[in-house]
Amino acid sequence: MHVRGRTSIIAIVHRKADTGTPAAVVVRPAEASDLSTIVALDTEATGLSKAAYWKERFAWYAGGHRDRFFLIAEHEDEPVGFIVGEVRAWEFGSPPSGWVFAITVKSDARLHGLGTVLFDALCARFRKAGARHVRTMLAKDAQVLMSFFRSQGMMAGPFIQLEKRLAP
Repeated sequence: MHVRGRTSIIAIVHRKADTGTPAAVVVRPAEASDLSTIVALDTEATGLSKAAYWKERFAWYAGGHRDRFFLIAEHEDEPVGFIVGEVRAWEFGSPPSGWVFAITVKSDARLHGLGTVLFDALCARFRKAGARHVRTMLAKDAQVLMSFFRSQGMMAGPFIQLEKRLAP
């Protein structure tokens, strides 16, 4: 199937409450017209509006780069989530690996498999770009995200994140 001239992934993730029929979700590359929705979804999830940040991230990750991906999930032509990632290689001896940098699903659309649909779509692109692993990093107290990524089969990897506070 093509949406706006691009190949898309279709997935059945839940049933419409009123009819019981399957509701399709389309995963497609993000477009400039999605930026305000991306900011709104992130603001809903984090409580912080970061429009400048997302404009910069969109410029870096969107646009058809071979190893950078910014994907949107749409349900009935409404964006309901996004995921961002890229394939990185050889930092600290790591072979090419896919890295998930952000994933967000609209609060009233959660628990219907949309995050899994987005994650699977990103992993498919990582595989096509040559990655054999997918990685992410998150705060140790981010229990919802930790649960999600563990449900996708992710576990502790071979690297340890280290940190030092910088003086002002």
